[in-house]
Amino acid sequence: MIVKKFQAETETEAILKAKDELGSGAVVLNVKTLKQRGVFRLFKKDVVEVTAALEEKEFINGINNKRPTMENKGANSGFISSQPMKNITGGSQINLVADEKIDMNSNAANIEKKLDSLHSLLENQMNPGGSSAKRPAAATVMHEEIHAQDTGKKIVKERENANYKFLQLIYKKLVDNEVDSKYADEIIADIEASLKKESNIDSILSAVYQKIILKLGEPRTISLGDKPKVIFFIGPTGVGKTTTIAKIASHFKLEKYTKVAFITSDTYRIAAVEQLNTYASIIDCPVNVAYSPDEMDECLDEFKTYELILVDTAGRSHKSEEQMEELDKLIETVEQRKDEFDFEIYLTLSVTTKYKDLVNIADKYKHIKDWAIIFTKLDETCSLGNMLNMKLYTGEPLSYTTSGQNVPNDIEVINEQRLAKLLLGGKS
Repeated sequence: MIVKKFQAETETEAILKAKDELGSGAVVLNVKTLKQRGVFRLFKKDVVEVTAALEEKEFINGINNKRPTMENKGANSGFISSQPMKNITGGSQINLVADEKIDMNSNAANIEKKLDSLHSLLENQMNPGGSSAKRPAAATVMHEEIHAQDTGKKIVKERENANYKFLQLIYKKLVDNEVDSKYADEIIADIEASLKKESNIDSILSAVYQKIILKLGEPRTISLGDKPKVIFFIGPTGVGKTTTIAKIASHFKLEKYTKVAFITSDTYRIAAVEQLNTYASIIDCPVNVAYSPDEMDECLDEFKTYELILVDTAGRSHKSEEQMEELDKLIETVEQRKDEFDFEIYLTLSVTTKYKDLVNIADKYKHIKDWAIIFTKLDETCSLGNMLNMKLYTGEPLSYTTSGQNVPNDIEVINEQRLAKLLLGGKS
């Protein structure tokens, strides 16, 4: 994993610098404003510092893709500068702690603070007989071993055992938060392979934290373009699609002054149309009902002057083939008019649903291409592992989360840094 910092006058400029150097796959880990200090601080602007990371394979592939061919080139022709090569030579894989040594030394306390009391928690679990303050310092233990017997093997064994215990406890924390054991294994294995023997709990926590953020990826959010945007909200029954749609509509209508319209095809659920009508009347948006693909066409014709058209679909049971076919026809109707409308799909899931059931649901929708995931009901559970599970299982981006019934509140773009911290046992 490559971790670097970039500074600029604005957050956008700093992120662009990161993308330019690391590539489009870079993920932002942290953003902070650096205040100017000293006598001349009044004459200088504050700067924004962005910490970004990239999987090492992507970084190396990016370098290889930019490298010219070596045909007819001399040894000193300079087809690639020596500076970047320092980061990728010296072994078959990049050593995580070695690459991040400067970052670890300067930010270990910051990472520990982000994860609140997780450091103390892990140390207490590893030393159940007493507090970490009473535990002999690692240097003292190793010093005693040096004078006791053949030290080289003893020191290596002690360090390896410590790493294993730390990783084992972090693995247990992930599984306790309902991260599937398969994905927890992958994360721990990735970290274990790149840790130095002398790694401590701070560097291990930091590495796992950053690895989870990279796996969560950047969220996809709704943005407007030149053409009207039609957005389908799909998903099983009872996950809160209609309420989520109302929250998103309120945000765009009341905060961005967007022309918003609703279409509902949910004619199965009792009072579904009335519920959407109630929300629409409050924020003054029109609503149409589409009972068939032909009526969907008519609705699109009526709303073609609107910027955002939100489609509330029936909460189809993923076990009902007939209902899934109806949804496919409605989506196909909109796709056929891609010259007139931009089109996106959001799969709405409840984080309280069992992982096995979430997998079955996702499998039923996998023939529908390029959707993002909204997770609802975060206020009804303390285990958020399913969010990471579904991201890794489907490969589709995460987007919004909801944590209550209040409209237009209780919705936000997923915060991957906070989620990573919660999965490791930190506090929100």
